[in-house]
Order: sequence, then structure tokens, then C-alpha cells
Amino acid sequence: FDRARARVPAVLASGRRVVLDADALSAFADDPGALFDVAHPGCVMTPHAGEFERLFPDLARRLKETATRAPVYSKLAATRDAARRAGCIILFKGVDTIIAHPDGRCCVHAAIWDTAVPWLATAGAGDVLAGLIAGLLARPIPNEIDIMAAVEVAVWLHVQCARSFGPGLIAEDLPEELPKVLRQILRS
Repeated sequence: FDRARARVPAVLASGRRVVLDADALSAFADDPGALFDVAHPGCVMTPHAGEFERLFPDLARRLKETATRAPVYSKLAATRDAARRAGCIILFKGVDTIIAHPDGRCCVHAAIWDTAVPWLATAGAGDVLAGLIAGLLARPIPNEIDIMAAVEVAVWLHVQCARSFGPGLIAEDLPEELPKVLRQILRS
């Protein structure tokens, strides 16, 4: 964690678009404010539930509370609050992946019913998602609104690659499916 803790602020200080995942997030569990102080709107944080809880313990606690009256605090509300606090895009991973911008815009990507991909819950799949996002952010994007759209596209492509491969998927299969998925899109 020490290397990540030292390097993340330097990377963020460059002002470039960046994706923070795994250790880059967990390295700040003892002081999330230090990360939020240097984050910017071109930054995308991609926590799973455990990482979200380490960065936003109060929001995670509210999510776990038993509702006794309306409105119920939802994953969408928690992700929106996290994005405002962090000052960057938050992608809260899960079956119901939520993407929130600090200005309050949100997108819900639910892989359910005929788009369900339970085999996507495999070690390393989140790393592939972070790579897809980074690849899309590396392209020239004119403004922050388009950064949010790029994140949404990456999540959709991630699921489509998993659906294309099917059960038995390991993370390394996802990038191999991407050309096939893109060819199918171009044919439609």
C-alpha cells in the first residue's frame, strides 16, 4: 500500500484522466480524505463493496441499516453521495453497477434477467473493467460529460464480453472477446 499511497497523489496532480482501482483505493482506507483532496472530475474510482466501505464507511453503514421509514437509503444514493464527496466519478461495482458523477448524474447498469452474467464475478474481472475504462479515457474526449459516457460504455462492453463468452469465464477471456463483440456491434 505504501507505493500506491505515494504514487496516487502524484498521478492525480498531473490532471490527467485516471482510473483508480484496488490497492490505489485501499491504500487510503485510514484517511480517505487525503485521496478526495487530490481527486478531480477526470478521475474514476471503481470500488467493489469492500473498497466502498473502506473509503466511505458512513455511507456503507447507512446502506446496511434496516429501513424503518421512507425514503430508504439506496446504493444509487450512496454512490451519488460518494461521488460528490470524492469530487470524481464513482463506479460502485456489483450486479447493479452504479456510476455517479459529482454533479449528481447517475447511471444504473443492472445485469439482470436475460443480461445476467453471474460468471463475471471472478477474480480479475474488475481489473479488466478498469483497463477498459482506462483505454476509453486514453482517447481524446472533449469534456467531463463524455468521460461519464465512456465509463458507461466500458461497463456495457464488459458485460457483453462476459455474455459472449458464457459460463466458465476467467478474467483473461474478457479481452479476447472484445474484438468479437465490437464486430457484432458494427454488423448491427
